Amino acid sequence: MARKKKQSLFENLIEITAMLPWWVGVFLALITYFVCNHFATAEIPSTTSLVQMGANVSSQIGKTFAMMGQYLFPFVFLIGASMSAYGRHKRAKLIDNVQESPSASVLNGMTWQEFEMLVGEAFRRRGYTVTETGGGGADGGVDLVLRKGSEKFLVQCKQWKAYKVGVTTIRELYGVMAAGGAVGGFVVTSGVFTHEAKSFAEGINVDLIDGAELTAMIKNIQRQPQSIIVTTQPALQPDLATAENPSCPKCGIAMVKRTAKQGSNMGKTFWGCNNFPKCRGVIPIE
Repeated sequence: MARKKKQSLFENLIEITAMLPWWVGVFLALITYFVCNHFATAEIPSTTSLVQMGANVSSQIGKTFAMMGQYLFPFVFLIGASMSAYGRHKRAKLIDNVQESPSASVLNGMTWQEFEMLVGEAFRRRGYTVTETGGGGADGGVDLVLRKGSEKFLVQCKQWKAYKVGVTTIRELYGVMAAGGAVGGFVVTSGVFTHEAKSFAEGINVDLIDGAELTAMIKNIQRQPQSIIVTTQPALQPDLATAENPSCPKCGIAMVKRTAKQGSNMGKTFWGCNNFPKCRGVIPIE
């Protein structure tokens, strides 16, 4: 694997700011301007001794840095804020394109970066806090980290170039989940999964979402303006497990109460997707 190119301080600041809500970048730009301007315009007292001379030299260096920083740092933060706003617009546009398209083939026309952005936004609008890891390429490892409350989930995205996803991908994600302390995971593809992949996923806490399910999930998302920056906490939503006829967290359709007939949860009731077995979304009832 090629070593990641070393970035400068300003490049890192732009990258971090772009992951925050755009208004945070604007706020940081204002704060850094006023702070640096305060030091840039501060008077340096006259030198009366050798001790003060050393202190004045340090003060002059700091003042010079502040004079440059009062313009440079706000500029950097504003670039990051602009990138954040552009990302917001692009993610919303990807969701709109899928919702307006009459077929699932719209997924195949995306780049793998756009596909990851789409999947991340779809999960975010389902109530998760989403962090985009930056990806490892079109066929990298974990692409998204989801959080809901104190629980962490990992997501691997497979765009159309990996049309039929096999069991190897599921095993790899399961291993990373165990090492990273994640309680669950998702593998999302615009294509389909092999029979072996589906069988392996049934025994572990990994949900498989194929192209048809992803399209259905996005089409069932309520279309309304929302903040979509990846590191922002989602708006509070009612607990689906206590709501009447909650929506499936995977495909969005209404769920029904079922009773487990086998396994360690035998006899317990839970919310099950009305589209079972095509969709295996469940919500436990405490």
